[in-house]
Amino acid sequence: MSYLIDTNVLLRVVQKNSPMHSDARRTFVTLRKQSEKLCIIPQNLIEFWAVATRPLASNGLGLTTDEAEKATKKLKRILILFPDTPVIFTVWENLVTKYQVMGKQAHDTRLVAAMIAYQMTHLLTFNTADFK
Repeated sequence: MSYLIDTNVLLRVVQKNSPMHSDARRTFVTLRKQSEKLCIIPQNLIEFWAVATRPLASNGLGLTTDEAEKATKKLKRILILFPDTPVIFTVWENLVTKYQVMGKQAHDTRLVAAMIAYQMTHLLTFNTADFK
């Protein structure tokens, strides 16, 4: 099976003081031991960078750009990075139109579009309500 890893999980793996850190890390280890494919797309890294470098007072991780760069390099080493393709946009456009997606859910719909385009079977997220 293949899992697209949502950005909220990536952030919790890096954020050691998060109450969800141990769950995120344990899930990564378990899935890797089971030889599951753990995948990301460029959007995940863009979202990760935005939150990781945002100040703690603004609900970010407060990392420097050097720290964020090291973290993204590590994520790219341990996860499969699938490239953006025109197909993802086409699938996204069909989904947002068909399901009348509005607001911030447009970003999550793009993750779903990538899953469809790359035939990924599962999504690993802490925000299950966002993907109903």
